[in-house]
Amino acid sequence: LSFKAISEVIGKDCTTVAKEIKNHYQVYQKGGIGKPFNNCIHRINCPFREKGKFCNVKHCSHYEQEQCLKLKKAPFEDLGFAKLDYHRALRQGVAEVIYGAGKTSEQIVKIVNNFWKNGQKNVLITRMSEDAAKFVVKELRSDKIKITYDAMSKIGIVGEIPQSDGLGKVVVATGGTSDMPVAEEAALTAEVLGNEVVRLYDVGVAGLHRLLSHADELMSAKVVIAIAGMEGALASVIGGLVDCPVIAVPTSVGYGAAFEGLSALLSMLNSCASGVSVVNIDNGFGAGYMAHMINHMR
Repeated sequence: LSFKAISEVIGKDCTTVAKEIKNHYQVYQKGGIGKPFNNCIHRINCPFREKGKFCNVKHCSHYEQEQCLKLKKAPFEDLGFAKLDYHRALRQGVAEVIYGAGKTSEQIVKIVNNFWKNGQKNVLITRMSEDAAKFVVKELRSDKIKITYDAMSKIGIVGEIPQSDGLGKVVVATGGTSDMPVAEEAALTAEVLGNEVVRLYDVGVAGLHRLLSHADELMSAKVVIAIAGMEGALASVIGGLVDCPVIAVPTSVGYGAAFEGLSALLSMLNSCASGVSVVNIDNGFGAGYMAHMINHMR
């Protein structure tokens, strides 16, 4: 497997290994056989370089073998309690996300550290409790890794939120204020993945004029995430107003017969409005991820 073939397969260098392969190959093209790798990131540590000199192309067959081996092994790393998927960004365009619920604080820290060391500088952690977040934030910051935590959505964000590069705007609308934890999970997920998000909160059908006052934002959206509990009617109303996909998210907000979101789920699944698709109860992350995919379809 040549550097050229590896470079073509990789496409975008999303991991440290991919970056090394790409950089090494680019220098190979410029340098030629026997010429110094003036910018080669491997030149200093090359065990085959002559003393006091930079690594030469003719001495670097071991480097290609080494990186090819890394590439073959790279799809995942087994930590015993987790198998980290380093290739997911290359395969799917989005790196692996950490589901925090059910994991110990120590496990989350170790997973983040391994992603970070392997070139993933933006890591999303969902459903992380405040107690776990206190430990995780303290440990990662001591390792000089930037992390922020949003208590409402229970989301941890390692690194910076990137600039939006989507085709349009993602509108996140909720029926009530009580739906905001799920809405913020959706909104922050979309933002971390590189989308501009417009938030419209508490615009449910109990006061329809509140929703209609935002008609311009709704009708100019690339995708709308409609989040509601109770009877879940918001998704159908929005679906009848806009010309873009609507992702409906039922929430567990409501009284007894709401059955912890089941009533809203069934209502949304039975929507007569075209273009409405439904994710699982309280699945803000899934909605934000799907919105991102729609907003980046070129």
